[in-house]
Amino acid sequence: MIQHDPGALYPDHLAVLCRRAETALARGGFDHLVVPSGTLHYHLFDDRDYPYAVNPQFKAWLPLTRVPHSWLVFTPGKRPTVIFHQPFDYWHVVPDAPSGWWVEHFDIQVIRKPEEALALLPRDRSRCAVLGEAQSTLGEWVPNNPAPVLDYLEYHRAYKTPYEIALMRQAQVLGVRGHRAAEAAFRNGADEFSIHMAYCAAVGQDANELPYGNIVALNEHAAVLHYTELGRTAPQPLRSFLIDAGASALGYASDITRTHAAHGHDEFAAMIGAVDAAQQQMCAAVRPGFDYKQLHVDAHLSLMGVLKDFGVLKVSPQTAVETGISAAFFPHGIGHLIGLQVHDVAGFAAGDAGGRIERPAGHPYLRLTRVLEAGMVVTIEPGLYFIDMLLDEVKQAGHGASIAWDRVDFFRPYGGIRIEDEVLCTDGEADNLTRPEFVLANG
Repeated sequence: MIQHDPGALYPDHLAVLCRRAETALARGGFDHLVVPSGTLHYHLFDDRDYPYAVNPQFKAWLPLTRVPHSWLVFTPGKRPTVIFHQPFDYWHVVPDAPSGWWVEHFDIQVIRKPEEALALLPRDRSRCAVLGEAQSTLGEWVPNNPAPVLDYLEYHRAYKTPYEIALMRQAQVLGVRGHRAAEAAFRNGADEFSIHMAYCAAVGQDANELPYGNIVALNEHAAVLHYTELGRTAPQPLRSFLIDAGASALGYASDITRTHAAHGHDEFAAMIGAVDAAQQQMCAAVRPGFDYKQLHVDAHLSLMGVLKDFGVLKVSPQTAVETGISAAFFPHGIGHLIGLQVHDVAGFAAGDAGGRIERPAGHPYLRLTRVLEAGMVVTIEPGLYFIDMLLDEVKQAGHGASIAWDRVDFFRPYGGIRIEDEVLCTDGEADNLTRPEFVLANG
């Protein structure tokens, strides 16, 4: 697959952001867009800071993710300005001077102290839309986050520019590299912590650089949807391995999940294969005009078909969905928007002027309810799990006879299965960003 150069695509990306910002400011009645990069957060009663996380509204404009106390200023009709904080500091590494393919597009002002930004920001603060967290306040510059501006910018962030897609492809390459290393460690009998370390080493990113905490789950731990404990001892026997882990590329995230069976556990491996086949059909369904809510409901039917085929369900897939049984085995959403944030914003937005599209009844954890359009990148992550808490609720609801409990007992020690790819919605067929990278990595 051709990997496009982000630098060559950046000017057009910046032009799109400028147009969006102009419209957003006009809707809100403001003259300037002001975006702080964010500041450090400190532990309570301590002088030790949490890992720095850049304001997503800032890194949308700039490939800079580690420059706290910096600012982006955009005024329609003018070149955008970057107020770049490069302190005199011998306690920490100081950011390098601005360089690279983005600098020629900005007026750059270097400051040594955060308060020096005050003289460089627009004169009339009341005419500014300031997008950021309260922690970013500098003197009288308090983020106001006006809804008309935020609603517009966040809604349109769902439509990725070629520059953004190029970086998301880079994040796929890194994530797949980590997944292959993690699977090899699992096959060699490693514990969860060691698998995690193998992943980080292969990606070249530590836990603070990854877009989210790695989920590395062996055996029953795969039934905990966000399992992040990282056990230091491998269970015996090793039965299964679920890894949900991504990587970052200049502020853009990948989010990939795979499930593996240990050698000799052929029936569980077959179930993984069945979920994988169903997942690929779901990915292929990503088309302009397709309601993502419907894709989620269709996924329930498909997954219940897998459980019926493997003898776990005694009732039809349709009955399992109608009675709520399916939610015990597939309790989360089919996926979400992804980009600058793993769970990207505006997944429920009715339009760029606000409003909300609610989730379907009985599906409280779906993170995206919009109709798909070209340019959107979504995750597709169906899962099947054997979670005692939820299965007990099925019994309490009077549906225990619908499930073959001996088959549940057989599969419970494996925890569960989740398969996740990222898919670009195009004007034609779905473009799976993840699968081709696994094919290339396998040679």
